[in-house]
Amino acid sequence: MAKILAVLYPDPVGGYPPDYARDAIPSITGYPGGQTTPTPRAIDFTPGRLLGCVSGELGLRRFLEDRGDTYVVTSDKEGPGSTLDHELPDADVVISQPFWPAYLTPERIAAAPRLKLAITAGIGSDHVDLPSAIGHGMTVAEVTYSNSISVSEHAVMQILTLVHDYMPAHEWVTAKKGWNIADSVSRSYDIEGMDIGVLGSGRIGKAVLRRLKPFDVRLHYHDVHRLPEEVEEELGLTWHPDARSLASAVDVLSIHTPLHPQTMNLFDDDMIGAMKRGSYIVNTARALIVDRDAVVRALDSGQLAGYAGDVWYPQPPPSDHPWRTMPHEAMTPHVSGSTLSAQARYAAGTREILECWFDGRPIRPEYLIVDGGGLAGTGARSYTVAG
Repeated sequence: MAKILAVLYPDPVGGYPPDYARDAIPSITGYPGGQTTPTPRAIDFTPGRLLGCVSGELGLRRFLEDRGDTYVVTSDKEGPGSTLDHELPDADVVISQPFWPAYLTPERIAAAPRLKLAITAGIGSDHVDLPSAIGHGMTVAEVTYSNSISVSEHAVMQILTLVHDYMPAHEWVTAKKGWNIADSVSRSYDIEGMDIGVLGSGRIGKAVLRRLKPFDVRLHYHDVHRLPEEVEEELGLTWHPDARSLASAVDVLSIHTPLHPQTMNLFDDDMIGAMKRGSYIVNTARALIVDRDAVVRALDSGQLAGYAGDVWYPQPPPSDHPWRTMPHEAMTPHVSGSTLSAQARYAAGTREILECWFDGRPIRPEYLIVDGGGLAGTGARSYTVAG
């Protein structure tokens, strides 16, 4: 029997289970492009419930314990003597989420001789050291597309929040209990007529472009995999050959590219300096794609009019992280892909991956990041590893 270790975010401050605002969520069976939603043999949870926290357990306990497996769930993942480090050496499977990642470093992988499978309940496996996973003979999988639309909706929301300067206006009528119209609108604009760019036109980036088209904006993008001509014509897209060309052409830039060696700290002082003065950046991809302190400097100087996102490094960030106090921000914790709607899909997808792995059946190629000694499936398209 196997030992499965799940690292999930803590329960609500008020305790679990929480009250739910709605009685049900829409039933979705497929994604744009034809991929089906997860198809496990069964689920042991109610869609729309809070599954990603410790007490939610991704709805897996009955399934795993009925098999005779050991299932350990914790939120304690960092620092000397963490539960993650204590339980990892004899774990066969580690599950975590991008919102509360179990950082599987080379040292942790080396200390886990039985570890054969790392699952991301959601999208994005850069918290796993992929070269070490390859060398260790591991399989790395994620629930591709499970929360792509969730993230795209969040990105559009943050674009509008920044450009319309929503946060200070909200603060005037709540925390400040005022009615200061002039203060509330002195940095507020329309996105109509703006140039908006997307860096990375995969599932999330393309969904953002589709959702922005009705706003009568000029849409731009860069991706090493150029979209089909008919899609470019349908959405009125301008393709740029590199990130710098894109960044210098737009008023708003939304980042949706994976984190890998070529995108690490891509938006440094030089790249941000090449953008129009008063541009906005929204980053729902990975924090390390931008230089943390370069963002703060650009907001202080006015080179950037605003920065929003819900990705940080590390996650969770320390209390003195400068993004908590920088001006003209609209930051959230890493929640864009963890709506209750998305949780139902990525919990089901995690179970589907486990069922396949236990049964010796192939895991869907779209879920695979590393397999058979190298990048595989979606991983071969989305990631690079240093040689």
